[in-house]
Amino acid sequence: MDKNLSDTNRRKNYIILAENAIIANDQKKALKFYNKALQFNGKKAETINILYNIAIIYDEINNREEAFKIYQEIIKVSDEEAGAYYGIAIIYDDKGKKDLALKYYNKAIEIDEGYDRAYFYTANIYDEKGQKEKAVKYYNKVIELVDNDFIAYNNLGAIYEELNQYEKALEMLENSLKINPNYYKALFNKGVVMKKLGNEKEAVFYYDRSIIANNRYAYAYLNKSVIYIERKEYYLAIDTLTEGINFNSDAEFLYYNRACCYAKLEEKDRVINDLRTAIRLYPRFVDIIKEDEDFQSLRNDMDFIELLKI
Repeated sequence: MDKNLSDTNRRKNYIILAENAIIANDQKKALKFYNKALQFNGKKAETINILYNIAIIYDEINNREEAFKIYQEIIKVSDEEAGAYYGIAIIYDDKGKKDLALKYYNKAIEIDEGYDRAYFYTANIYDEKGQKEKAVKYYNKVIELVDNDFIAYNNLGAIYEELNQYEKALEMLENSLKINPNYYKALFNKGVVMKKLGNEKEAVFYYDRSIIANNRYAYAYLNKSVIYIERKEYYLAIDTLTEGINFNSDAEFLYYNRACCYAKLEEKDRVINDLRTAIRLYPRFVDIIKEDEDFQSLRNDMDFIELLKI
């Protein structure tokens, strides 16, 4: 009895030391003390809690392999821990092993029907797989559980836009923006829907609002520039793309589209400079450039020919 009490106290002391190390931002020490705590007997729930803390630290220091092992240890202690299945699912998801991720997200949901993040990431995977109906089902479940999840509303709106269900898309996007008026992706997606509905003025308005909310989202500049390109307003397109490049210097498609505009204006040197940057950032552009009619007038230009040899 005395030994068990001693074990309990020693375990608690190591837990306190681990917690103090976390406060001091010393994760290495925290891991050491949590592992020491596990060497002493204690309640099952406390053991599980220690293991979760260890897994979280490994996640924070990007040691996913060790985190994975700890989540497996938790399941060995109790196979009813939804959080451990969820943790494994996240790791598989990040590795691109989507089917395994789905299996573990579903296990987390089976144990805890209110696990909204498990529904959310399940919906994400089905969306990526092109299984839109399943994605819609799971995003709706997220909203049922968390009625202020503006990202889920936005993602639903984006799916409905892809399905050409514009009325539903706008409803979802407006719900997202009611919750967070400055959510840049919902603003962007509303611009996409407006463009699809033929309302270019509104589309530009929402792309601009998206840019104000987040000038690092390069696709807003791209989509806005496309409207100007379709109108043959190449200087406005170039201004838009240049602004985008100023904030997103690694967005290869912005350089490429600006090169297309310069080609329309027969500004050869600027075409070559932008294409050179685009290819450096994304070498596969070479094959696209070879087929792009925008560059037809440069086919016999030596600088252009040399560029495509990169």
